[in-house]
Amino acid sequence: MAMNVERSTCVDLYMFADVFSVGSVRKACLLGIARHFTEFSFTIEFCSLSVNQLTEIISHDELDVKDETTVWEAVVRWVQHSREDRLHLLPSILPHIRFNLLTPGGTAAILEHLLAREDPGSSEVIRNVVQKGNPNLKPRHGMFTEMALQPFQASGANDIIFMNPQEGKYISCSYRPEDLPRAIAMTVTSDNNIYILTHERESNNQLSVAKYNHAGNVWEDAARNCIATTQARTVGAS
Repeated sequence: MAMNVERSTCVDLYMFADVFSVGSVRKACLLGIARHFTEFSFTIEFCSLSVNQLTEIISHDELDVKDETTVWEAVVRWVQHSREDRLHLLPSILPHIRFNLLTPGGTAAILEHLLAREDPGSSEVIRNVVQKGNPNLKPRHGMFTEMALQPFQASGANDIIFMNPQEGKYISCSYRPEDLPRAIAMTVTSDNNIYILTHERESNNQLSVAKYNHAGNVWEDAARNCIATTQARTVGAS
């Protein structure tokens, strides 16, 4: 089920997996919702989410949104779907919106919104969140510039070369030697996920796959088990 999550059933399957505690399916659905958040936020299924499910989704680093205002607008639609029952929940939802990513004008517009002014606690929550700030709230996945990863790494270098295809510019990202995987091959998927095939540091006879975490600017293991070099060659030949 986790390997066959589809956009058309993603939200429904997420709610099913949440009720029955099917962790792997739930995680796959949550990522799928995050990657297509804007589209899903206009559906009736999205408006049927519980408040806990909603806050989990809008707290996700991988939300594919260009502006945090999109998250606020989705919350507004969710509240207005059942206004009498949900308006009092707004103050508990607002801290999950990353107001530090908004312009002062964007924050002011939210404060003037009828929904925020209608609930006395909402404006206070927004002001408190903005004033206190939270340095741990990072930009969402969709707020990053899309890059094409160049399939090479200079020998002995501590950086990887990226290219911005829209501007035709190259960007060099430097890493500490201990944080930089020893890349053998690299690929970028259509949804902007970056994977590299690396040597295990302890042995040159073992290979593993690493995935780039855009929000954290770190490389993470993409598979639990490493692959023997001889096996990799056999797979590649087939």
